[in-house]
Amino acid sequence: MLLHIIARGKITRSPEAELVARYEKRLTWRLKLTELPETGGRVPEPQTPYKTVLLDERGRDLPSEELAAMLERWRDDGMRECRFVLGAADGHSKAERAEADLLLAFGRATWPHLLARAMLAEQLYRATTIIAGHPYHRSG
Repeated sequence: MLLHIIARGKITRSPEAELVARYEKRLTWRLKLTELPETGGRVPEPQTPYKTVLLDERGRDLPSEELAAMLERWRDDGMRECRFVLGAADGHSKAERAEADLLLAFGRATWPHLLARAMLAEQLYRATTIIAGHPYHRSG
């Protein structure tokens, strides 16, 4: 399954960009990064079955194991792409939230946009290692 991170704004040379690149290299699942301008711009409609996850402060705060189980279930159910969408500074519209398959939060704190992107890349790497039984994620 393709993991597709769609984010508003450019991640220029920065420590956060280095973290995203680090996890991108480690991932064994296909990863695509799409950067949109702060306003406007559109992502092409997928040609395959997909799920949409919006990173949203009102979303569910899932443990890594639950995120991994969800991705594994979606993959096994025939989803070919999972889109993870980071919105602009004002977040997502009500319509976007209503259409999403999952609203995902990284706790109750507000995170800088670029750091949230790096955290997402790490969580996707962690989830795929959990699915593969790799020791990167050590839980009880």
